[in-house]
Amino acid sequence: MAFTGITATEAEIDQLAGANVPTTYTDTMKTQALLWAESNTNNFTRYNWTDWYATTPNVDVKYTVTQTNAAQVAIEAINYDKEAIGRSIAESRINVLRDIILRNLQFLRDIKKQTFILEA
Repeated sequence: MAFTGITATEAEIDQLAGANVPTTYTDTMKTQALLWAESNTNNFTRYNWTDWYATTPNVDVKYTVTQTNAAQVAIEAINYDKEAIGRSIAESRINVLRDIILRNLQFLRDIKKQTFILEA
């Protein structure tokens, strides 16, 4: 099965995951993890960004949604085999990605920003 993401590409996920992530973390696994990430983002922010993404989104916010979801999948890829990367490097990468996710979710959850986004 080929990668079929909506809010992020396989290249964007791979970029955030970094070097030495096992190739055994397949495109099928990335697709499934992206579906989870999209649902998590939608549920946490109480807005369906996946549907919004299919319209003509504000490009600045589009990249925030992409980065948030790709970072969640990158964590899954890193966690798949931490020893392949090295445990301390894997933990450092996960911490950076977690910070990106938390910052972005806070931005996306802010209803004032959502109103601004939707009107743009």
